[in-house]
Amino acid sequence: MPGNIKNVIAAIDYIENHLHEKPDLDTIAEALHYSKYHLHRMFTGTVGLTIQTYTQRRRLTEAAKLLVFSDKPILEIALAAGYESQQSFTGSFRAMYKKAPNQYREEGGFYPLQLRYVLNENPANLEGEDCWRQKIAYATEADIPEWMELVHLVIDGFPHLDEGQYLGQLREYIRNRRALILKDADIAAGIMAFNEMTGSIDFLGVHPQYRKKGIAKAFCEKALHELVCSEAITVTTFREGDKADTGHREAIKSLGFAEAELLVEFGYPTQKFILQKPKSGFGSQVLRKEETEGTGHE
Repeated sequence: MPGNIKNVIAAIDYIENHLHEKPDLDTIAEALHYSKYHLHRMFTGTVGLTIQTYTQRRRLTEAAKLLVFSDKPILEIALAAGYESQQSFTGSFRAMYKKAPNQYREEGGFYPLQLRYVLNENPANLEGEDCWRQKIAYATEADIPEWMELVHLVIDGFPHLDEGQYLGQLREYIRNRRALILKDADIAAGIMAFNEMTGSIDFLGVHPQYRKKGIAKAFCEKALHELVCSEAITVTTFREGDKADTGHREAIKSLGFAEAELLVEFGYPTQKFILQKPKSGFGSQVLRKEETEGTGHE
């Protein structure tokens, strides 16, 4: 696995250094002298996105940054982002950001769709699923750097996240013992911010390299059994069919959450999901499938 991760890191480095050249799988594989079949499999398995999807989301993020922080014409930004016309760029941008580029520019609030992936070359193996719930601890101020590193990795699950505002909220969660963290050495493998009175999960993220290990399940079990006062926990995520969703909605459903009302949060269309506390033992009917990614909504 470490060898695979090093190859994926090399691919990410190449993409980041050639964003303006619209790199594709064939180009990257040739540059790295690697089979495109194996590169595709390794990249998707590690990052959770195809190279094409990752690249498109990174380019749109950089385009959004230019819309807010530069005076460049939208057509120039569209061409730099690899689109052949302003019209095609507008269609892709609206699908991801839920507003046209000119409206996004006028509102002046930049937030990323996808940040650069920074992976751990030598992730340790957690002992086993039974121990994960016991390893989850209350986060402290000292955990904020590791916490934010994970936020950057899973930011695709949290549309419209303002990092400055989020940091202030995080410190409040920590002070009120509403922030949980699962660490593997100096890596945050999972994080959760919650409200024990309402049972709402305000943020749930799992490190991409620790997916399919039952970590989101462990956080939900701890919330239901040990932390929340309500008979259910809730979380919000993408609505059905949202092209910006990289799999977070399905991950939530795979944990046993049921669809509830549609919402609009920070101007973004979302949907609430509810997981009831089972009467006959947690885990008998829900949380049987492994999650594909940690998710939630800030």
